[in-house]
Amino acid sequence: MLLPVLHLDMGGKMRDAVLEIKDLSKSFGKNKVLHGINLAVRRGTVMGLMGENGAGKSTMMKCLFGIYAKDGGQIFLDGKPVDFTSPKQALENGVAMVHQELNQCLDRTVVDNLFLGRYPTHLGVVDESKMLRETNKLFASLNMNVNPTTIMRTMSVSQRQMVEIAKAVSYSAKLIVLDEPTSSLTEREVRKLFSIVDDLRGRGVSFVYISHKMDEIFQICDEVSVLRDGTMIMTKPVKETNMNELIAAMVGRSLDKRFPDVDNQPGEAYFEVQNLTTKYEPVLEDISFAVRKGEIFGLYGLVGAGRSELLESIFGVRTIARGNIAVGGKKLRFASSKEAMEHGFALVTEERKLNGMFAKGTIEFNTVITNLEAYKTSHSLDSRKMRDAAIREVRRMNTRCVSTDDLISALSGGNQQKVILGKWLEREPDIFLLDEPTRGIDVGAKYEIYQLIINMAKQGKTIIMVSSEMPEILGITNRIGIMSNHRLAGIVDTKETNQEELLRLSAKYL
Repeated sequence: MLLPVLHLDMGGKMRDAVLEIKDLSKSFGKNKVLHGINLAVRRGTVMGLMGENGAGKSTMMKCLFGIYAKDGGQIFLDGKPVDFTSPKQALENGVAMVHQELNQCLDRTVVDNLFLGRYPTHLGVVDESKMLRETNKLFASLNMNVNPTTIMRTMSVSQRQMVEIAKAVSYSAKLIVLDEPTSSLTEREVRKLFSIVDDLRGRGVSFVYISHKMDEIFQICDEVSVLRDGTMIMTKPVKETNMNELIAAMVGRSLDKRFPDVDNQPGEAYFEVQNLTTKYEPVLEDISFAVRKGEIFGLYGLVGAGRSELLESIFGVRTIARGNIAVGGKKLRFASSKEAMEHGFALVTEERKLNGMFAKGTIEFNTVITNLEAYKTSHSLDSRKMRDAAIREVRRMNTRCVSTDDLISALSGGNQQKVILGKWLEREPDIFLLDEPTRGIDVGAKYEIYQLIINMAKQGKTIIMVSSEMPEILGITNRIGIMSNHRLAGIVDTKETNQEELLRLSAKYL
């Protein structure tokens, strides 16, 4: 739906638009990513931006933010043409972007990260007192409880994400782009974020809100735009659309069901965690559960409950102080992830950019890196075998790319995740540990990954899956273990439970 004519002046620009993008195009070599994009964001509103992974959302925002140079079109800010050549220039002009994959100086403090590149000085010396005062004032204005002297590395992903949002606000931004801002936030933190967005919207700040979570689009956005294959398909007030229309616009077809049928048939008990207690903080306490062959076992709980730490302990990344794991009745305790891999385990981590992939490597490199022994011929690597493996997984995962020589960093988040899953499939493991496997992935790609998980379970694979999305954990699992404050609060049958019971158990030890 076109924007109403009454908003346009004689020059064709929206009167109350803080941002207007006209006929924006961008190509990478022969691959045209954006085709004549038009978008307008009104002052003091939240524009939702949706689309499948690879649709062009991030590329469009990077052109706005000066990370990419656009090939054609114009960008107007407050009615004036702009063409930023760097993120610094965009920030200085009131345009801020909070990326899904955080880029922070983890060994520095919160206050250092807030003032990076703009340290205030007094008599030629960095004015740390002023930095501290302004940081405390900023957090107070946003009603955030954050210690400015905390080292970033010691904070959870959700806490670091909130700091990044505060940093955007500190630039007195007139437009803030939020890219999957709630992917690592608890429900309480999501409510807090929405409260901050509401408050800033009331002060005239505008937002572009990129998300695959449709419920959030309808909660917080005034309008929603949908990109598909680099083309703007629709822009509508959220009150004039619905979930089915958005899905159809995104994927070019309607999805009858949000989740495939979970029709796997779990067999006998195969994998067991026995009284597991970890050595270092945060300490997991006396956790025991068993998972059957061919079962999809979910792990739910609030962020910080110990779900990721549990997977890492199983996989040999964290040190176990007491207890064991057992596979087929045989007790094991891995000293390293290499040992876990040799025993048929695979771990898909939550933060793919930090510890799930080699960003400077190609799709082929990232596909074969965990299974090099399989591609050796007479003590050397067989390039043809590696290429065939990469092509095989690209086809199996339906990964969008030009070739397997593409850098994985050039792919969308969802396609990066597909490469990571393909990497592990090449090893043919028996036990998959999946930590937020659909984080930041669009609805169409999610459905494909759900089908993959169910098919793996049908093949007899044992799957343990962490998810913060309650509809997902209820829609894709056979049973669910609920973590609360680093302990296992209970195990429920998915078909016999509900959201209220999951929330009650997740608060059991708080």
